[in-house]
Formats: sequence, C-alpha cells, structure tokens
Amino acid sequence: MLSVLRNRTYRHLFTAQVVALAGTGLATVALGLLAYDLAGPDAGSVLGTALAIKMVAYVGIAPVVAALAHRIPRRRLLVAADLARAGVALGLPFVGSVWQVYLLIFVLQAASATFTPAFQSVIPEVLPEERDYTRALSLSRLAYDTESLVSPALAAGLLALVGYRWLFWGTVTGFLASAVLVVSVVLPGGGVLKEGGLAGVRPVAARSLAGIRLFLSVPRLRALLALDLAVAAGGATVIVNTVVYVRDGLGRSAGDVPLALGAYGAGSMAVALLLPRMLDRVADRAVMLPAAFAVAGLLAVLAVVTAAGRAADGGGWRWPALLALWAGLGAAGSLILTPGGRLLRSAVPPADLPAVFAAQFSLSHGCWLLAYPLAGRLGATAGLPTATAALGTLALIAATVATRAWRTLTPPPAPARRHSLATRPRRQHRPAAR
Repeated sequence: MLSVLRNRTYRHLFTAQVVALAGTGLATVALGLLAYDLAGPDAGSVLGTALAIKMVAYVGIAPVVAALAHRIPRRRLLVAADLARAGVALGLPFVGSVWQVYLLIFVLQAASATFTPAFQSVIPEVLPEERDYTRALSLSRLAYDTESLVSPALAAGLLALVGYRWLFWGTVTGFLASAVLVVSVVLPGGGVLKEGGLAGVRPVAARSLAGIRLFLSVPRLRALLALDLAVAAGGATVIVNTVVYVRDGLGRSAGDVPLALGAYGAGSMAVALLLPRMLDRVADRAVMLPAAFAVAGLLAVLAVVTAAGRAADGGGWRWPALLALWAGLGAAGSLILTPGGRLLRSAVPPADLPAVFAAQFSLSHGCWLLAYPLAGRLGATAGLPTATAALGTLALIAATVATRAWRTLTPPPAPARRHSLATRPRRQHRPAAR
C-alpha cells in the first residue's frame, strides 16, 4: 500500500491531508470545550447546531464552488481554501458569543466543502493507474480513521500542558502546513481543467446542478448514493447514540465511550489495510453491495441486543456484543466508502471529475443530514430499539435500491453459426466470467 508514496506529488498531497486532518481533530475537541464555556449546560445544543451548519454548508456549497471555480487552477484553489480555514481557526479562540461560533463554523465548513472535492479530483490524475489509485483510496480511509483515534489522545496530552484555546493554534498550524505542501507540488496539466464535458455549461446556476444531474444519470452512481445512505444509517447510529448505548443502555462508565468508538474505528482501519489486495481480485460491486446488506443486518442484531435487557453488571454479554457490532459497522462502512472513488473515476470523463466529486460530496452529506436527526430524535423519543430498527430498515431499503440500480450488464450471446466439418473451429477453452 505504501508504494504509492514513492510518487512525490502524491506523497506531498497525502501529507497535506494528514496534517489538515490532525488540525481538524484538535479543533473538534477545542470547539466542544469552547461551547461549554459559552453555553454551559446547553453546550450540546450548540454543538448540535454547529453540526447541522456543517452539513448544510457541505450540501449547499460544494456544487456552487465547483461551478464558480471551474477555471481556477486547482492548486491555487486548494491553497486558498487552506488559508481560509486557517484564518477561521485563528479567530475561534477570541469569540465571545454563540452566534460568532456559528458564523465562523459556516465559513470553515464552506472552505472544507471547497477543498475536499477539489483534492479528491486531483488524485486520479496524479495516480492514473487503477492499482495505485486503489491504494491511495485505502490510505485516505486509513488517515481518516487514524485521525479519529489519535487526535483525541493528542488533544488530551496538550490539555495537560496548556489551555484548550491553544488547541486552535494547532489547527492553524495544520492548515498552514497543508497549504505549504500543496504549493510544493506541480499538478498534472498545470492544475487547470481541460475543456469538455460540463465545461461547456456556461451559466453558474446550471453548472452548479450539472454535476448532480450527471451523477444521478449514471446507474452505478445512483447506486453509490444509495450505498452512502446505508453508511450514514450505520454511522449515525454510532456517532449519535454511542454515549447513550454505553451509559444508559449498559450502565458503563464514561471511560468506555471512547473504547466503543475505538472499536468502530478499528473495524474500518482493518478493512482499509486489507482492501487493496481484495480489489485486485474482485469487482467493486461484489464488495460494496454485500457490505450494505451487512449494515442492515448488524443494525437488526443491535436492535435485538438493545432490547435484550436493562443496564446491570456493566451490561454483561451485551458489552462485548456492542464492541463487535461497532467493529462490524466500521468494517462495512469502509468496504463501501473506500472503493467509491474508483466508481467515480470510471463513470465520467476526466474533465467532469471535479463536478462529479463535488456532487458526490454534497449528496452523500445530504444522507448524513437525514440520518443524524433520525438517530437522535427517534432515540430520544421512541427509544433506542425503535431508532435502531428504523435505521436498519433504512439501510436495507438503501441496499436493495443500490442492487436494483447497479445491475451487471452481460452482452447477449452471439447467434450460432453452422460450420462444415472442414471449417468448424476447434473448441477453445474459455475462462469463466467473473
């Protein structure tokens, strides 16, 4: 997997991604503490609103930016987004009211909605070989999972030495380092999109929607959107309700919450490490569709486990069962998310990749915008078993829709022809279709 790091351009871009993720992780911890300083017991409401703002920015901004930034060299665009994010992080330690947090978070996430799709669209051009690109996707997934485990530990170590507001300076450093690394490389083709495809769509509003229309016009990409919904159903269950499962459902201590989240990350990381070799032998469809049904099955089992008993003696057998289910959901999510970039690259011409990556970024976060409140509101009002069953049903519907949309197309058999004994070809061995 690490062989792709021999490519200097990709190595610098991947390092930029890693340091930016580390900075974002520090900001996540610091933002929670800042919200508590500003709102006290209402900090959860502040963070929930900030999360909703993040998703709205992701859903609404990415296609518009892809349209407006069509002729801007992508290296310049990436650096501008990093500098904007660094500027916001620089201002966060000095805010004194909740509305200022909301405003800065919107700008920060708008910059991220600019950076991420543009960054993703560059990698297929830097690594044109599918084998190398597959390994780059796994490395990217591994970076996200590692950040979710390492950043909280790093923040805890820093908080033992300095106040939480200093964590924002770590965020600033991460984004500035990312900008320097992007500047240090030359992107293929000068980093400017070639004319063709969606480049001919002139009005900004039309071009903003053109990527989404193109995305939804391709059957396997419609299937990818349904698969994203299945991932969101499982991921929202983990992100929103882990603390409720562990503390109220099993009666365990607060220290067990990060252990459960770590099990989810560990399952995802294990798959990210193993997937490149698997995808060398099997098709993406054979990996992604069963994983979506696995999400539905794991959520069904979770509903049964949740309803099986009350919190007593630390949950008994239900605690290791929860850890196993969280690891399974992490693994299934990684099986779907990691090969997604391969589908996008193979489905559209290179000139349309930025618009389609932006569309996928926007639409997939729309799935999370649906799943987050469903997990939270149903869990609070109807109970965890009902919420889990509802999300499991959503995942099952999504998996079924993806299967119907992403059918394997086999060419019709050639008409039989008669041959004389003299001209009849010898029977040749044909390998079985995969």
